[in-house]
Amino acid sequence: MPAVSAIPEVAADEAYLAAFRQRLGLPGLVDVHTHFMPHRVLRKVWAYFDDIGPMTGRPWPITYRADESVRLETLRRFGLRAFTALVYPHRPEMAAWLNEWTAEFAEQVPECLHTATFFPEPTAADYVRTALERGAQVFKAHIQVGAYDPRDPLLDPVWGMLSDAGVPTVIHCGSGPAPGVFTGPGPVAEVLDRHPRLPLIVAHMGMPEYTEFLDLADRFTGVALDTTMAFTDFAEIDVPFPAADRQRLVDVGDRIMFGSDFPNIPYPYRHAFQALERLELGDEWLRRVCYRNAAERFGLA
Repeated sequence: MPAVSAIPEVAADEAYLAAFRQRLGLPGLVDVHTHFMPHRVLRKVWAYFDDIGPMTGRPWPITYRADESVRLETLRRFGLRAFTALVYPHRPEMAAWLNEWTAEFAEQVPECLHTATFFPEPTAADYVRTALERGAQVFKAHIQVGAYDPRDPLLDPVWGMLSDAGVPTVIHCGSGPAPGVFTGPGPVAEVLDRHPRLPLIVAHMGMPEYTEFLDLADRFTGVALDTTMAFTDFAEIDVPFPAADRQRLVDVGDRIMFGSDFPNIPYPYRHAFQALERLELGDEWLRRVCYRNAAERFGLA
């Protein structure tokens, strides 16, 4: 695996992000959508992205494919004050041991928010309760990969606990890059109807159902969105953000948080910030999205 200096984009990323932080007067950046996971699991994720090109007709090169230590040092050089270790199970009897791994990872990596996950199974309430007792700060749910219904009765006590604890879940529930049986705003809206205070961070701005997930944010004050891949050249080719909804990004600007999908992105890390800048929504909006909203959410301010 390459060293940090051997990843071609890192030096340019570092210079751009240093200037970006200085211009906005930010002490650092927060990325709520980064992936750190056991190596054998990450290897399978990378294999999926290596194969997605033949499936979609568009290559998906992983720009920051490197050893874990290199990836950590890369984010530190970028000025990240906090980031996540988003893991997600695709079958039963997987989430609990992933939570053990992420708990140990968070102990070893002070910048990493203690991340956990779950799956609809009889033991879910027990291991989610354990994760909360151990200090989990954020959870991850991947409706597309897990191919499960968020309305599953086995998850109802989980949503209730997370609502009561006020601990957010980064949830991939939009239908991109490919729709799943239970993706889209409908199932999540029903969960929110049952748990209206549930804090959710909708991944990828709900791509491609941007408008519908902004509607959910209007209805439920606990719903936030992360910017992962949205507005980038890569996403705009197939699923452009609706121009008619641009003002709504300002209206809900206190509930949008920067996310990247690092390391599994097919372009330089800095491009995600450049894509936000070219929205021309103002420096204060950028300050909130790239740092302050998440810093307040996770007690970093």
